[in-house]
Amino acid sequence: MEKTTQKPVMGMAPEVTPPTIKYCLYARKSTEQEDKQALSIESQVREMISLAEREGLEIVEIKRESHSSKEVGQRPVYNELINEIRQGKFNGILTWAPDRLSRNAGDLGSVVDLMDQKLLHEIRTYGQKFTNNPNEKFLLMILGSQAKLENDNKMVNVKRGLRARCEMGLWPSVPPTGYLSHSDRNRKCEVVLDEQRAGVIKQMFEKVAYDGWSGRKLFRWLKEDILFKTKHGKPLTLSNIYIILKSTFYYGEFEYPKGGGQWYVGKHDPIITKDLYNQVQSKITNEHSVRAQDKEFAFTRMITCGLCGSGVTADEKFKKLKDGTTNRYVYYGCTKFKDKDCPCGYIREEDLIEQLANILDVVSLDEIGMKDKIKAEIESHNEFQESVLGREVTEKVKIKDIDIRNYAKHILRKRPLYEKRELLSHLRSKLFLKDKKVTMA
Repeated sequence: MEKTTQKPVMGMAPEVTPPTIKYCLYARKSTEQEDKQALSIESQVREMISLAEREGLEIVEIKRESHSSKEVGQRPVYNELINEIRQGKFNGILTWAPDRLSRNAGDLGSVVDLMDQKLLHEIRTYGQKFTNNPNEKFLLMILGSQAKLENDNKMVNVKRGLRARCEMGLWPSVPPTGYLSHSDRNRKCEVVLDEQRAGVIKQMFEKVAYDGWSGRKLFRWLKEDILFKTKHGKPLTLSNIYIILKSTFYYGEFEYPKGGGQWYVGKHDPIITKDLYNQVQSKITNEHSVRAQDKEFAFTRMITCGLCGSGVTADEKFKKLKDGTTNRYVYYGCTKFKDKDCPCGYIREEDLIEQLANILDVVSLDEIGMKDKIKAEIESHNEFQESVLGREVTEKVKIKDIDIRNYAKHILRKRPLYEKRELLSHLRSKLFLKDKKVTMA
């Protein structure tokens, strides 16, 4: 019997085969408070696999993620899923609920865009299905927007709760060193004195105010003499010490959030008086605070300590002379970041420049790398003489090696800061400061 092909009836559209949908199962564990009773990641995976088996859905890959979805672009696994959909690896998403995919406008928009581009054919949840259909996309956006509204409202409620606690004199954060959280869970945010450490905190303030101790001396005393440890068993760092010395919490007042301009009187017992606190602020040497960073020095971040490998920083000192004038001196030395006791010492900027100039006498011209700049300077000088001064330059200036080296030294000694830094940046070798001597390696 001959096989006949049935032709479509005139006026009827040919039957369109629906696209094969390859699903990626995406499970995310929410970190939000209201979802603590929700299904865990593995429970979501089991439920959705059962759904796929019942309805004959093809799962190509399973992705798991525990990052919060409140911030746009902060979920690496989700971002990977979106990129792989664009690449054509998947064209369907299988997930427990719409809020697993998005709780912010940016991520919600990326999903809808993929549907509009016909790269994402379907999103299947435990109880719903969303395709590239206006009504279904609209519903998806409503559910996603509802999740965002919940996040926004929760943030407002949290801030209101924190503000209310502050107004009650309660500290809405981790207790500072010298205090502990109240053991009674019904007295949340109340802090009590840490009897083991509060006395040491008071001594720290007293040693600075009355004995003139520096932060580094406090650091050595805490670390080597009394072996002080925090409640977590760790020693205080130098930055921790300065944070303590600058904290108003210890005399009974605090600002929350920091920099917000809202001050509160704490309900906790103060460790020091406000007068003692003010005395400490007037005597802190700022050896650990940012001093040089507010000013710019020529050779910072370009030289390494030859003893401990820390960076080399700069500081300035002023000396008033008998005639009423003031001299400024700049010193360079180790930051002591890697070794608090590094004996590197300090070198004056003038001595440092002369040592750098001596180095320029022995390095190759390729190391200096300023030949093109010197040529440009000379050509500019010639043009100035001809056009402005009316002098005819009869012979071309021949650039010699010694001219390049002398010009480089001139930059170190006389030219602006940015040119000095540019010159050193051309050096391919590293500069080291050790025992007040600069070397190159």
